[in-house]
Amino acid sequence: MTVLADFYNEQVIAQPKYKLSESGQYITPPKGDYNDYVTFIKNLPATQLPEVFGMHENVDISKELQETKLLFDSVLLTQGSGSGGAAGKSDDALYHIATDILSKLPSDFDIEVALKKYPVVYEESMNTVLVQEMDRFNKLTMIVRSSLQNLQKAIKGLVVMSSDLEALTQSLLIGKIPAMWAKRSYPSLKPLGSYITDLLERLKFLQDWHDKGKPPVFWVSGFYFTQAFLTGVKQNLARKYTIPIDQLGYDFEVLPQDSSDVAPSDGAYINGLFLDGARWDKKSGVLAEQQPKVLYDAMPIIWIKPTKNVEIDMESLRYKSPVYKTSERKGTLSTTGHSTNFVLPILLPSDKPVDHWVKRGTAMLCQLDD
Repeated sequence: MTVLADFYNEQVIAQPKYKLSESGQYITPPKGDYNDYVTFIKNLPATQLPEVFGMHENVDISKELQETKLLFDSVLLTQGSGSGGAAGKSDDALYHIATDILSKLPSDFDIEVALKKYPVVYEESMNTVLVQEMDRFNKLTMIVRSSLQNLQKAIKGLVVMSSDLEALTQSLLIGKIPAMWAKRSYPSLKPLGSYITDLLERLKFLQDWHDKGKPPVFWVSGFYFTQAFLTGVKQNLARKYTIPIDQLGYDFEVLPQDSSDVAPSDGAYINGLFLDGARWDKKSGVLAEQQPKVLYDAMPIIWIKPTKNVEIDMESLRYKSPVYKTSERKGTLSTTGHSTNFVLPILLPSDKPVDHWVKRGTAMLCQLDD
């Protein structure tokens, strides 16, 4: 409806040569006969520019990147497993990849020790969030570690190369996340190397939290189940001020800084989000147009403030930006009642109409694809 409003409105009839795009390349045709309209159509750009749909010129780059990725993924799928000498080289490469990943994986989190240090207490829901996150990542690293160890044994001939291990080898050789890992993993579109780096950073985030205490700023992209963290933030405030949790929502404030040594008295500071379809103007504190050829903009610290629903300011000009875990922007409804990809909407101040950012497809991502 937002896009249709540009084409179906009173100005289209009342105003001659009404602009349908910002540049004025697309206008309503002036009154004329059949030949005039044919000529008008022929003079339109042969390729539709993004602006006619209200999008930024950078979407052309995004489209071409997606097409290139699809092409290379298709080419990699045609790669054979090899035979003879080639198969031997593949085995050596696989063994090296497995050894390299295993050497980087830390030991599993000790849940019993974590529970003693961070027991379940009424006043601090973050203790439960930390322990549950540790348990989730333990299950993921367990399948990663065991599958790679079994692959090494299969290469040596100590165990049979099963269909699951065969699929694992194919994924490792072309640099994709193996399907058996993806089943136990958080959503990710990264290639294998970047995925392992990201996984190690998430494990370090939790280990630092365990060793040094609750961080002043939470790396929101590092959570396996982000909704548990958000619920914990809301629970803490509800219990502190004895407010029914169903009467609370989230309000937000974007801070003009990228780091903080002090946590807020209420709510939580988060970072690690990327703005897609817009950028953040730190000086003005509002959404702004993307820079040419810059597809994503790292957001500064955002203060999540649990607030009574009736007290949240919905009148001021703020864009309700959806937050997704990946750029795929789609997911399925899990058994918990939450989406596997969508996290929550965050209200961002704007000096342009909200419809402008809707047409831009503006959203925030927890992680990039590279």
